[in-house]
Amino acid sequence: MEKKINATEAVRRFSEILNDIKYRGESYTIVRRGKRAASIYPVEVPLKGRSLGELRTLLINTPMLGMKLRNLEEI
Repeated sequence: MEKKINATEAVRRFSEILNDIKYRGESYTIVRRGKRAASIYPVEVPLKGRSLGELRTLLINTPMLGMKLRNLEEI
């Protein structure tokens, strides 16, 4: 999702904007005096679609060498 912000707002919120770009995959266009001056977008595509709540299921369903797990407490 691309957002447009003015240069002053970009300076004031730079750290927050970098976090949005890195962790949420957002893109920003910086506007100065009504004209596009720059675009900032993620270098890498962030991992999406997984939550911490899914960790237990992922661990249980991941095969271990020489072991069959029935529940997480066996680890």
